[in-house]
Amino acid sequence: MVVKPMNTTMYSVAEIAKLCQSSKVGKLLPDALYVHSSALSALDPILQHLEGQCREYFESLSSATIIKFHLEQPKISYLFYPDFDIEAHPILHRSVQVDWRTGQVTERDYTQTDNPPVLHRKETFVTSSYHLCDTFAQLTRQEEQLGLLADSRFIGTLKNWEKRLQKSEVIINGHQIISKTTNDKRLHYRIQRHRAAIVRSGLSKPVRCALEAGLFDENTTFFDYGCGHGTDYKIIQKQGFTSAGWDPHYFPNNHIQPADIVNLGYVINVIENPDERRTTLLNAWNLTQKVLIVAAQVLVESNNQGQIAYGDGIITRRNTFQKYYEQEELKMYIDQVLDVDSIPVALGIYFVFRDQNEAERFRTSKFRSRATNPRIKKQVKRFSDYQELLAPLMDFVTERGRIPRQGELPSEAEIVSEFGSLNRAFQVILQVTDQKDWQNITEQRKHDLLLYLALTNFGHRPKMTELPPPIQADIRGLFGNYRSACQEADAMLRSLGNLSLIQERCQNSSVGKKSSKSLTVHVSALDSLDVLLRLYESCASRTIGRPQEATLVKFHTNQPKISYLFVPDFDQEPHPLIYTRMDIDLRNLRVYYQDFDLNDNPPIVHRKDALVLPTYPYFEKFLKLTRQEEDWGLLDDELSVRRQKNWQKFLESRCVTHQGHRVVWRKDCDPYLVKLTRAQIRLRQKQRHLTMN
Repeated sequence: MVVKPMNTTMYSVAEIAKLCQSSKVGKLLPDALYVHSSALSALDPILQHLEGQCREYFESLSSATIIKFHLEQPKISYLFYPDFDIEAHPILHRSVQVDWRTGQVTERDYTQTDNPPVLHRKETFVTSSYHLCDTFAQLTRQEEQLGLLADSRFIGTLKNWEKRLQKSEVIINGHQIISKTTNDKRLHYRIQRHRAAIVRSGLSKPVRCALEAGLFDENTTFFDYGCGHGTDYKIIQKQGFTSAGWDPHYFPNNHIQPADIVNLGYVINVIENPDERRTTLLNAWNLTQKVLIVAAQVLVESNNQGQIAYGDGIITRRNTFQKYYEQEELKMYIDQVLDVDSIPVALGIYFVFRDQNEAERFRTSKFRSRATNPRIKKQVKRFSDYQELLAPLMDFVTERGRIPRQGELPSEAEIVSEFGSLNRAFQVILQVTDQKDWQNITEQRKHDLLLYLALTNFGHRPKMTELPPPIQADIRGLFGNYRSACQEADAMLRSLGNLSLIQERCQNSSVGKKSSKSLTVHVSALDSLDVLLRLYESCASRTIGRPQEATLVKFHTNQPKISYLFVPDFDQEPHPLIYTRMDIDLRNLRVYYQDFDLNDNPPIVHRKDALVLPTYPYFEKFLKLTRQEEDWGLLDDELSVRRQKNWQKFLESRCVTHQGHRVVWRKDCDPYLVKLTRAQIRLRQKQRHLTMN
């Protein structure tokens, strides 16, 4: 059928393709952009106009579900999936293709076809505000975990998709995956929980987190509830603590006993019965006198081949149940069962404190940045005579950002006896130090508290009386009152919604590697960042805890996202490999994990000096390498050498290699190339010196 040409001749195919490729909504493939009808209003106005012209001429298109913009032809296709919301993988009923240059229309009916196309990854077609977007996304994540979406070119039609499901022994009911090998009563699998226990040679990550957080003192008692092979409680015992453990399979005869710290590490995720899972968590909490550690598997693994869905979890081929949680889902589960506000310390690991004061003390400590006493710039006899007596006062003001209140400083009586008051004693300290340094410390401590208070807005904000006395004193001393502090913190939190402000702070940062869309810094430099950027990162780590293995943190300025990069050889290698990357979407707190194949051209790090502070132990070594590489012209096109193989190939073409953090000539170099390069190096060095002067 041919209809008269539409009023769209002002557009070119190349222009439409460019707009499609830059679209922030829809599913972009090499040859087309697919958009759900509900998301059309989020497209570029030109695309909206073009699509609107087609609808105006062909009224039958109003019920189309998916609109396909072709990138190489002047065509738009309208795809009809009437069961888009209802079916997990809806079937295509009809398609209408419109040539927006000629007005020619091609229609096809799929209702009589025995193998019609089916739809996958429905969340990619809609906007994040679509009422079922989260449901669609959760199904996709589960299917990815099970390998159902691998080799997607083989599952685009109904028969092939059904064959994939049959091979994986699953069915999809609504938007949930159910195993065909078990019924709701789970009669066909005898879950062998003990086989999920891992034999370790060292402490598990949850217990290691507790030790590193300083939760253990010399009198602390420890109990591992569901201890598996018992490695944790035995190591803690060897370190001199009172420690025990119990496990229904490995240590069923051990005594179950209360303790200061109770560990429930990766236990609730292997219990297939929801009621028993809840009871186990409550039992562990009842044993806890000070802190309960809860850890469970979360949905971030990238390689889970060979697993099938089992109820609300996974059964591995070892015949062990695994309940995989979303990080936020795990926190909600713990909080609802125990009626608490658990604290995330790492991915899938939470601390639950018995005492509210101790919980808030721990929370505030997470935001306390590093500071050192200001340097003594001159000698004054009054200070020199009493320097040892005044040292605790200097330490206190550096730690709290304020003068101690009565009773806070153990040596208060001796200082007051000599100087009359703590304020007069501090005036002596100001005579030998720079007052601006102390003002900076006070501002730094205010920022630390603002971070803590801003993030309490996401959950339960404690009353002033629920805070530890030192924190109450900090708030009064630095803000005047609790209300003023909270108002300032809330205003700062609201400003995070302005990405242009985040971009401005990133571009103005004195540390970090900048691009048009991001700022990347070493974790050691986070405390030195602008307070708004610290809050931006804290919004990610508040849910997952900052990953302990993170080396670099990337602040995205074109979307609300934080990335953590694991670069274990950062200090040792001149251009270290990035092993893994974890992205946190701040809009929904979803965690995305990427494990780079170290044998398949992983990304590498350049210009390490830009990522750290000048006080970093290896800063000078990093800086010398970067300057040498700039002089040698090795970083002129940094984008083309971001990956290991590209970098190695480029170095070979320039006949150079690295010895430690130095660039050296290879032994087989062409003498003429060496001579030419040296001339270029001298010219670059001269230009650099002129620029610096």
